[in-house]
Amino acid sequence: MNSSDFEFLSGLLYKQSGLVLTPDKGYLLETRLQPVARSHGLNSIEQIVSTLRTRRDERLVNAITDAMTTNESLFFRDRTPFEQFKTVVLPTLMESRAGKKHIRIWSAACSSGQEPYSLSMVLDELGAKLAGWRIEIVATDISSEMIARARSGVYSQFEVQRGLPVQLLVKYFQQDGDRWQLNEKIRRMVTFREFNLLQDPRSLGNFDIVFCRNVLIYFDQDTKRQVLDGIARQMSPDGYLYLGGAETVISITDKFQPVKGQRGMYMPSAAAGQKAAI
Repeated sequence: MNSSDFEFLSGLLYKQSGLVLTPDKGYLLETRLQPVARSHGLNSIEQIVSTLRTRRDERLVNAITDAMTTNESLFFRDRTPFEQFKTVVLPTLMESRAGKKHIRIWSAACSSGQEPYSLSMVLDELGAKLAGWRIEIVATDISSEMIARARSGVYSQFEVQRGLPVQLLVKYFQQDGDRWQLNEKIRRMVTFREFNLLQDPRSLGNFDIVFCRNVLIYFDQDTKRQVLDGIARQMSPDGYLYLGGAETVISITDKFQPVKGQRGMYMPSAAAGQKAAI
């Protein structure tokens, strides 16, 4: 692939998804876009570029974005955020929202659904403690393919072995050959929507808890700030934001501040706390 084609594709991906692709990652374009070329009746990546230089093909652009967007996910990833969710965040919000008994959660860049379904299982395990409460989980991803996979709730043996405790596997999944089907009760707890984090999130509504983990690392500083500021506008003043272990708000935005003693957890700062709680 020549430098001109690389620059065209990397620029396209940046505009579509915010993904920053440096020249040393050119091999990813080579390996991931060859199947895209074949599926669209093209012989090479060069033909992809030639086609898109001539006319914008939305199906092809979306296929490229889907192929290049990292879709790594696993159940109860890093464990600690889910313990914090259960023992710190939920009890605090349930106390402050005892009157309306309503909490909204956003799982952003949810990939194939392991994160929001992990949250659903945590909630279901609490049983009677949540009687009378309405807890909504909205899960979004830029990839239509990933959203379809997540809605199906079907996972491979490899996927259910990554982070999922065996007792939850037995309780919530049904084996079908080498696949595992998540039960309908847990699937119904999550609403999946296709959504690009570069878009204005106002269409999603307001949230008390946002999980946006392990996605900002793929963005440049300006895009990180854009995404975080958009999230801040949709959060209740006493809400909680979760980022990945390698991510931070420091030196990026003043809309959030770290929660003392809770790694990876942030709350809206005073600058972001002017709007009324939902």
